[in-house]
Amino acid sequence: MKDWVLHYLGTLGAGGLFLGLIIEALGVPFPGGLMTLLAGILVNQGRLDFYHILAAAVLGFNVGATAAYLIGRCVGEPFLLRYGKYLMVTPAKFDQARSWMYRSAPAFIIFGRFVPMVSNLTPYLAGISRLPFVQFLIYNSLFALSWVSFNLGIGIFFGHHWESIFSLIQSRLPLLALGVLVVYLLYLIIKQKALHRT
Repeated sequence: MKDWVLHYLGTLGAGGLFLGLIIEALGVPFPGGLMTLLAGILVNQGRLDFYHILAAAVLGFNVGATAAYLIGRCVGEPFLLRYGKYLMVTPAKFDQARSWMYRSAPAFIIFGRFVPMVSNLTPYLAGISRLPFVQFLIYNSLFALSWVSFNLGIGIFFGHHWESIFSLIQSRLPLLALGVLVVYLLYLIIKQKALHRT
């Protein structure tokens, strides 16, 4: 996988990463994180330009997420209930993700992307819930910029230890993001209960 991605990125450059992250943002199972990390290695080797790669990655992720948002907005819930299995989404996960979305759209869009299986639903649910598009794009861009920068940075600065670092990211980062999301949702619940008491 690593060698194929490196060859792909070395040949297609920023355009290849742009296309790869469109697929990633659509929620289709795809090694977008690995691709971005390996792009960082190529940047470190001087084979790719950092600013071109950063711009292509953030733009690609936003294009894919926007397409998913529009599918959710125009087609709605029946689409996800019918085709969710192709995005590795169960009805139970759909209901759970929808409840998180309605409680806090910013937290769901920014942190929900780190949660396995829920991440695939994020842009679709934003569209289904008719979250204003500009608001969605701002939250999604914040996530994309931080996620892309993080993965590129690891590739640039720690490329020679990429296997151990990538394994650590895959195993720990989703749990950390889930913990942050749970703490934030608990804060909102406690705050809401406190308002009802007053």
